[in-house]
Amino acid sequence: MSENKAASRYAKAVIDLSIENKSLEEVKGDMALISKVIDDNPELEAILTNPIVPIDKKAGILVDLFQDKVHTISISFLKLMVSKGRSAIVFSASKQVVTQYNTIKGIVTAEVSSAIALTAENRVEIIALVKKELGANEVVIKEKVNSNLIGGFILKVGDKQFDASIASGLNKLKNEFAQGVV
Repeated sequence: MSENKAASRYAKAVIDLSIENKSLEEVKGDMALISKVIDDNPELEAILTNPIVPIDKKAGILVDLFQDKVHTISISFLKLMVSKGRSAIVFSASKQVVTQYNTIKGIVTAEVSSAIALTAENRVEIIALVKKELGANEVVIKEKVNSNLIGGFILKVGDKQFDASIASGLNKLKNEFAQGVV
């Protein structure tokens, strides 16, 4: 089984158990914390993915890091992953929990690259557009300033992209001139 499928299945089990125990919000927050800690600490990820490091040592590290900070479901999840020899996918499984939670709640992440920082008005317009087009309940915007765009913006939601940048328009015009279309 591929790592993505396994991570997705473990995440689904955590989501189901969390819903059953009425602790979905808390466990989702825990999984966001776990994935952030692993992402911010490459040494921790190296330990989790290294087959030479003993299972009990991996479990001890995770318990020490998260015991007093996360719900019992989350700590049980970490212990189970390590005991089953799946510590290498703890990071991807915890990210999958957040992704599946967002799907359940209708939360969409929109990545916006713009030539300058977005104004509050721009954010409101983008959120309204994404909600309307995708029927999302909530939109989370991740902003990135890219001075190479000259002006305008690029909006990515999932696997869809809308390019309203001036640089893109200029490149299209340049290609049309090169082909003799204009």
